[in-house]
Amino acid sequence: MRGILVAILLGLALGLALLWVGQRRLIYLPYGNVPSAASAGLPRAEDVTFSTDDGLTLHGWFMPATSMPARFTMIVFNGNAGHRGFRAPLAAALASHGVATLLFDYRGYGDNAGTPSEDGLTRDARAARAYLTTRTDVDTSRIVYFGESLGAAVALGLATETPPFALVLRSPFTSMTDIGRHHYPFLPIRWLLRDRYPSLERAERLTCPTLVIAGDRDSIIPIEQSRRLYEALVSEKRFVVVAGADHNDEALFDGRELMQAVLDFLSTSLTVR
Repeated sequence: MRGILVAILLGLALGLALLWVGQRRLIYLPYGNVPSAASAGLPRAEDVTFSTDDGLTLHGWFMPATSMPARFTMIVFNGNAGHRGFRAPLAAALASHGVATLLFDYRGYGDNAGTPSEDGLTRDARAARAYLTTRTDVDTSRIVYFGESLGAAVALGLATETPPFALVLRSPFTSMTDIGRHHYPFLPIRWLLRDRYPSLERAERLTCPTLVIAGDRDSIIPIEQSRRLYEALVSEKRFVVVAGADHNDEALFDGRELMQAVLDFLSTSLTVR
């Protein structure tokens, strides 16, 4: 019996060790083979590069608004999977409504070197924001952050450091710890997790207008987490629920209801200011 117990304990220890070492492969799901902007549906987009403070070069596309000058410029912070090409329809839709967009890939995603981590994505977000300040065609007083899922946590973190004109959080979670507990309730997530993204702790530090959008059938980020984060906000805020939408449904990428909510919120925030 003692031998069996020791074997079980060793097996558990080995399993937890493997989870500790390989957990980022479960969180970050980068895709390579980024198509050209034109083949992704953005023939007017400009290929751009910019550097992070730890020496990495990140690639992206700057999509100008159809009508110039742009009413706003939006940085899109991607979720945990794919590459910037998946967000091309969103950029195209925004451009037609007078919003320029910076699409970019985090380190380790698309054609970028590096390995993704919470610290790394934080550096990438700062670099994307800094890049926009170098462009003469961008009004830096009207930069908007749009974060989806994991990217919502990245955008929120940046907003506490460098507030944007407005912040849009699509399917945000309260923390990576809470998401881990939701999907893996049998694991000691609090002790294992390296990248925590504590959005709920940061929410009360936000000073910019914030729009939270969530699908009521989200099977990855429970809508209760998005609502809890929304309730913690102390700045101007709005909560929009897209009925019947799951996490990866088109309705939450560039759907008509999502687009209208974003445009209405930006117009309202501009009027208030």
